[in-house]
Amino acid sequence: MEHIDPVDLKILKLLVKDGLATNKEIAAALHLTTTPVHERVKRLRRDGVIEKYTIELNRKKLNRNLLVFCNVSLKEHAFEFLERFEKDVQTLPEVIECYCISGGSDFLLKIIVSDMDEYKDFILHKLSILPNIANTQSQFVVKEVKQVSILDE
Repeated sequence: MEHIDPVDLKILKLLVKDGLATNKEIAAALHLTTTPVHERVKRLRRDGVIEKYTIELNRKKLNRNLLVFCNVSLKEHAFEFLERFEKDVQTLPEVIECYCISGGSDFLLKIIVSDMDEYKDFILHKLSILPNIANTQSQFVVKEVKQVSILDE
């Protein structure tokens, strides 16, 4: 973490907790003036430490009650097949995260749907029709125990 000092880390932690925090609020929390906070945030953005600002939605209030992790194994592992799967999975709105992984599977998908019927439909009519899929294995989240950001304490 080049160019990141303790003050930068404190700023980042405050922004992780509240991405809408103003420079004035951050400055007050750190006993600084707004100008150095503004300059630091600007530098952190310019240097790519802060990539984007997002909001976190309550998935259950949006009727997305079922959280599923799905391991996907491909039949063929040549570059063009891996690249094709990565492109195809981008078109599936139910998939909110996709990781190319090592081990027994090739990819790990994080999927959010409303219920088991919607998941069944997703598997049968969207995921399984993608070319080159050999196997899928699903794990359904019963309880979310921990979900934090990289700088949460």
